[in-house]
Amino acid sequence: MMTMRRITIFWIALILLSGCTRENSKEDSQNTTKIEMKNEIAEKNKNSALSFFKALEDENVDRLVALFAEEAIHINPYSSGLFPEGARGKDGIRAYWTPVFPNFDGMDFPIEEIQAMEDPNMVFVKFNGRIKLKGDAGFYENDYYSTFRFNKEGLITEYVEIFNPIVAARGFGLIDKIK
Repeated sequence: MMTMRRITIFWIALILLSGCTRENSKEDSQNTTKIEMKNEIAEKNKNSALSFFKALEDENVDRLVALFAEEAIHINPYSSGLFPEGARGKDGIRAYWTPVFPNFDGMDFPIEEIQAMEDPNMVFVKFNGRIKLKGDAGFYENDYYSTFRFNKEGLITEYVEIFNPIVAARGFGLIDKIK
């Protein structure tokens, strides 16, 4: 038979465990909410990255530029002295892309992989470029890796485009210009 002291200890232990369970439940709920918010941001930013490629394929410079923040930068780390190194700000990004579209008879950018990174404001994209050259000159094709960094408003603040410059130089007849 339980003594009064054992009963008291039993109830105190039960009350303490109950409080821990409620606290853990509250923490679990907060963690779940944080994960849901992170996933929501990641999905929104992945969709914005996809909108970037859709604007390129549609040759719509206005829609493309609208995806960028005012202070955004576009970086081509392997421009190799043959291609623009990138652009700064919305005006620079507009100036970078506006002359591109009239030079081709269409662009296609199939996405192989798109992933939000640990920070949901960063998105990684692996894609192919298939660009139809004018005058039935064939296609320029290259493999690309890009990262997008987004601000809290969901606008692109940094776009980094990594491509094989040797393939690009061959595709545009510039192989002898490589520095």
